[in-house]
Amino acid sequence: MAVILSVSGSPSATSRTTRLLRHVDRRLVSHGHQVRALDARSLPAAALLAADTSDPAIARAVELFEQADGVVIGTPVYKAAYSGLLKALLDLLPQYALRGKTVLPLATGGSTAHVLAVDYALRPVLSSMGAGHITQGWFVLDRHVGLREDGGTELERETEVLLTPVVDAFSAALAPRVRLAVAG
Repeated sequence: MAVILSVSGSPSATSRTTRLLRHVDRRLVSHGHQVRALDARSLPAAALLAADTSDPAIARAVELFEQADGVVIGTPVYKAAYSGLLKALLDLLPQYALRGKTVLPLATGGSTAHVLAVDYALRPVLSSMGAGHITQGWFVLDRHVGLREDGGTELERETEVLLTPVVDAFSAALAPRVRLAVAG
């Protein structure tokens, strides 16, 4: 099926955003997709802030975007906007790095006051980068992303029920684009 890049824009090592993304990744793999994870916090800070695309890790991140059919972008919301770390990563990519790609924006935050950040902060940036199709995004409250005893992620039941069709719609939106790429 499709190659999906799953990008975490969280600076935290114990990130609920990253845990949410890995949960979504497992669902996408169960749909037959190949998922590659990119945690922006793992990129070298000096190279990231300098937009040094000659740095091997930064060059690899750019390459991962190029190779992807679809991209899941996850970010914590701080002060009603996506993370500065994600901003730094998106800024170093070519202007139309998302051209022709299907994108699923996801965000986590501590309060429902931040729910509009997906549509009013993140979506315009993704659109300006040429995303072929931005599917319905989703916001998840931090407290609804739990950690199981085995280290896995557990979502609050209602969150799981509401997020599942969002992820499935993203997966379905990838199918026609992958068929076009193979035929072309």
